[in-house]
Amino acid sequence: MKRYSAFAIAREAMRDHSGWKRAWEKAQPKARYDVIIIGAGGHGLATAYYLGKNFGITNVAVLEKGWLGGGNTGRNTTIIRSNYLQDPSAAIYEKARSLYETLSQDLNYNIMFSPRGVIMLAQTEHEVRGYKRTAQANALQGVTTEFISPERVKEIVPIIRLDGPRYPVLGGLWQERGGTARHDAVAWGYARACSAMGMDIIQQCEVTGIKSENGKVVGVQTSKGDIGCSKLGIVVAGHSGVMADKAGFRLPIESVALQALVSEPIKPCMDVVVMANTVHGYMSQSDKGEMVIGGGADGYNNYTQRGSFHHIEETVRALVETFPMISRLKMLRQWGGIVDMTGDRSPIISPTPLDGCFINCGWGTGGFKAIPGSGWAMAELMARGQHGPLSAEFGLDRFRQGRFVDESVAAGVAH
Repeated sequence: MKRYSAFAIAREAMRDHSGWKRAWEKAQPKARYDVIIIGAGGHGLATAYYLGKNFGITNVAVLEKGWLGGGNTGRNTTIIRSNYLQDPSAAIYEKARSLYETLSQDLNYNIMFSPRGVIMLAQTEHEVRGYKRTAQANALQGVTTEFISPERVKEIVPIIRLDGPRYPVLGGLWQERGGTARHDAVAWGYARACSAMGMDIIQQCEVTGIKSENGKVVGVQTSKGDIGCSKLGIVVAGHSGVMADKAGFRLPIESVALQALVSEPIKPCMDVVVMANTVHGYMSQSDKGEMVIGGGADGYNNYTQRGSFHHIEETVRALVETFPMISRLKMLRQWGGIVDMTGDRSPIISPTPLDGCFINCGWGTGGFKAIPGSGWAMAELMARGQHGPLSAEFGLDRFRQGRFVDESVAAGVAH
């Protein structure tokens, strides 16, 4: 793999950029691999990368029925934060956030990580108490956050309106080292690094069945033929339930669409991420000047990747109260992603009833921010065959045992 650098750019400029190679090789499936990962989104590619980097396992295939990063990885609002109340959640999200800080250097690929800071607005007395509690919990967890006053919120976000008609801003939970990254670049960077290790990334390869013998996985059936493996990782987000059914077990998840939109580009006016959970809207400004806006998930199960007028109206109405200036903007585009939700709004990183088969799913609306930590934990689980410290509390057995990691109650929202 040719290393990207300023010197490489200068060298290629001298020969009309004719020497650049493909970022990752276009592979055809082999008959057998040590490990197959189903899903070439951020989580699947990160799992493959850390299998190679941390454990030296490189006879790996990553199978994708569509195109690389074409699912939720390319359909989110890129928020990165780790200010969660529950200890297991804070641990894995903080691991992810810390890995994001050096990921461009690790991958030799600019993921455009921007630690611009994240504010979660407190707009009711209940939220004030809740966020102060979270700030105390974060201090014990080693996660740097603080509860800030309305005046400090206004100082950080000058365009905000503090005295909203329904919900005034009473303060906010501020994580200065939170931020955003370029979602496509995260997938591309991991793919390039995996390919350089000799792994096969196979696109347009749909898994149609999972083969097993005597209760152990032995391979998969795909649109490009049967492929054997010793271990299988299912990392397919909103389609996890469908894939689990092919493996012969059920998951306690449901799939719904989560929608987002961006405005026309404007001059820089906001250099942080703001989340308003009471009115259920969140917003940041992209490097291109677009206002990136998201809201709540659909209230019914579905697999659509389209937007709807209902969510535009609901989300934008809420944000216009807090940011009146956006009422004058035009919408540029809108999209939806299929998110997989568990009952406690926390992920599943776990072995499954099928020996040698592992599942990583249930990230709900917070999957992008977790990608490096998720891949790190899933790789450790698959390589060693048992939970590591990051994944120990996220096993499938927690639902049977009643030991939930309940972030829906703790945070009031699962973004």
